[in-house]
Amino acid sequence: MQAGKVPRHVAIIMDGNGRWARRRNLPREAGHRAGGEALRRTVEACRDLGIEILTVYAFSTENWKRPRAEVRALMNLIVEYVRKERQALIDNNVRVIAIGDIRGLPEATRREIEGVVEATRANTGPILCLALNYGGRREIVEAARSLARKALRGEISPDDIDEETFARELMTHDLPDPDLLIRPSGEMRVSNFLLWQMAYTELWFTPVLWPDFGPEELRQAVESYQARDRRYGGVHPEET
Repeated sequence: MQAGKVPRHVAIIMDGNGRWARRRNLPREAGHRAGGEALRRTVEACRDLGIEILTVYAFSTENWKRPRAEVRALMNLIVEYVRKERQALIDNNVRVIAIGDIRGLPEATRREIEGVVEATRANTGPILCLALNYGGRREIVEAARSLARKALRGEISPDDIDEETFARELMTHDLPDPDLLIRPSGEMRVSNFLLWQMAYTELWFTPVLWPDFGPEELRQAVESYQARDRRYGGVHPEET
């Protein structure tokens, strides 16, 4: 590990819970429950490494297509996770925020998320950002609609809209873009996650399923990130 070159913002697509359970002849709910334990380990590992922001893809807009019983179990597990970890998050000075259409979640899940967000609002340590009922394309469309309404009201000229203006309309407007995206389970796609924000994010994939993910895998991802040369489309002076 190189001191001083730790990514500030890490995003994770928590993938592989179902396959983890199937390989053990367990119900899918058991995989999601094990995934909650992996999240707890990863939050602690991020804190230990000095990672300031962790954004996790907890439930996408497309996940509603899953069987109703699995969606219901996922919503219940989110409530269970938040209740179980709430005091630890407070004690460890972690601030929880949420992005996505939180209003579209079941009432009990929404109340629990809003409660932990409020309970940790004053915390000044690492940030845990939960992406719930979130879709990158929907976020971009909503940002475009917001700017269009402002233009119709005469609050902004269409000619004044640039990347910075657009980014201020996104749900992550007060967060830096992710430096590193991690996807467990062996899949190599971003699955409609933070599409605008990941323009220059470094990607790291691992065959390890999310319930088996832990501090060692996070360290490997960070070491891979540290070995990369981030140019943002430019070149080094010696190459000119």
